[in-house]
Amino acid sequence: MTEKTNTQPVVTIESLDQEGRGIAHHEGKVIFIEGALPGERVTYSSYRKKPNFEMAQVGDILKPSFMRVEPKCIHFGVCGGCSMQHLEPRAQVSAKQRILEDNLERIGKVKPDNILPPIYGLPWGYRQRARLSVRHVLKKGKTLVGFHEKRSSYVADMSLCEILPPKISKLIPLLSQLIDGLSIRERLPQIEVVCGDNVDVLVLRIMEPLTEKDEAALRAFADAYDIQFWLQTKGPETVHPFHPPVAPPLTYTLPEFGVEMPFAPTEFTQVNHRLNRVMVHRALRLLDPQSNERIADFFCGLGNFTLPIARSGAQVLGIEGSPALVKRGVQGAEHNGLSANTKFMAMNLFEMDEKALADLGTFDKWLVDPPRDGAVELVKAITPETAPKRIVYVSCNPATLARDAEILVHVKGYTLKAAGVMNMFPQTSHVESIAVFVKP
Repeated sequence: MTEKTNTQPVVTIESLDQEGRGIAHHEGKVIFIEGALPGERVTYSSYRKKPNFEMAQVGDILKPSFMRVEPKCIHFGVCGGCSMQHLEPRAQVSAKQRILEDNLERIGKVKPDNILPPIYGLPWGYRQRARLSVRHVLKKGKTLVGFHEKRSSYVADMSLCEILPPKISKLIPLLSQLIDGLSIRERLPQIEVVCGDNVDVLVLRIMEPLTEKDEAALRAFADAYDIQFWLQTKGPETVHPFHPPVAPPLTYTLPEFGVEMPFAPTEFTQVNHRLNRVMVHRALRLLDPQSNERIADFFCGLGNFTLPIARSGAQVLGIEGSPALVKRGVQGAEHNGLSANTKFMAMNLFEMDEKALADLGTFDKWLVDPPRDGAVELVKAITPETAPKRIVYVSCNPATLARDAEILVHVKGYTLKAAGVMNMFPQTSHVESIAVFVKP
């Protein structure tokens, strides 16, 4: 339904897409409208036009949704970091659940027997990993520290970030002042934020050596605000601690399983530690590992699921593409006293085939936690001889989960027993989900 007011068309928003944009139709085109919610009547202005669709920004909201809320962050609409702050948090989760179900049905042609209750987390202050851009802007007369502006390579002029831990959020203007005073302010393009349970690390990407005055300023800042500075001079392998010279390591814990995970700033960990604990709990409940079973954890990383599974007494093989993460997994198993029933190996799972899978031996169950590309080669490699009786699949991309679900259900003979969303990234459109497949 559309009408016109002056020169701007008025449309009714039908649903949300995977990026949190409102979807409407006008004159035979699909219009994707940032900042609009389902049921609203809005005007819009297009910033990209194609023959079949347009990308637009919401204009006037003539009929607001009851789900609309006032964004908490003062930088919303400028900063490109969050896109759904105008939608009530529980409604965000409902929208993500619909996106998951739509992908499963439309792409995978499957429907779960059961919808799992969604997993919620803290709506604010949850993000314990982030990459902040740094740029000295002459026109503003200062150094900006923050995320990029929406649809732009410019760094947003930020004084806080509501999804970062409050301690780190408060440091943003102070970091701006600190870097402004460094001799290499033009040669420091990035700060990696990495928070553990008890340690906060800031990794500075520096492209020129620090002066003695620079080093003194960094040491004073780290001491004053109880953070660790690490430096990165080239690639990720060059990251090293700067100050304090002796400091506690980064760790996160999974108390339910008696697991403590040491990690380095450059190693992948979930950005939301609180929700990660709930996610691991749910995954293990669905997997139901038993002490007499052999279980594979594919795309295992540093062992976020591997070690909790091993705590059950099952024999667990964690398989990961990164040799560095495999090494960290072995260290984690030793650290937690789980080496006896835990093994790790490096393997390119994107090149899996039937023979390579058969060479690993048979497993009772799988846990699969791939990156956004999914696990298509892995699931295609399943044969009647290597098929586990249960697969728990953790996904950060509902489209590739749905694609892989189609293979598992319609080709490999599994039943999609259950699926649901986990709100790992509140205020954003990112959809994290979990699904369980069983052999009838």
